[in-house]
Amino acid sequence: MIRVVLPHHLRTLARVGDEVQLDVNNPTVRSVLDALEAKYPMLQGTIRDHGTLKRRPMVRFFVCGEDLSLESPDTPLPDAIGNGSEPFFVMGAIAGG
Repeated sequence: MIRVVLPHHLRTLARVGDEVQLDVNNPTVRSVLDALEAKYPMLQGTIRDHGTLKRRPMVRFFVCGEDLSLESPDTPLPDAIGNGSEPFFVMGAIAGG
């Protein structure tokens, strides 16, 4: 069971609590996001572009304290994510001047 933590605005959109749980075999960023969008279709297009499925510029992915946002979406995730001991974080980047 994969644990996914979403930013507040996406939790509100999906009408979920602090974490969602997903069944994902051989977890990668792509497979986690595919499962998340399948379970919560209202999130389609909010984390990844509808057409290209590329990460939106102001969205970041963190696992086990590491930023995986620029890694290949097919990179295998650590065992701690796969066994649910650590969550997969989807975070909105902060910008300003």
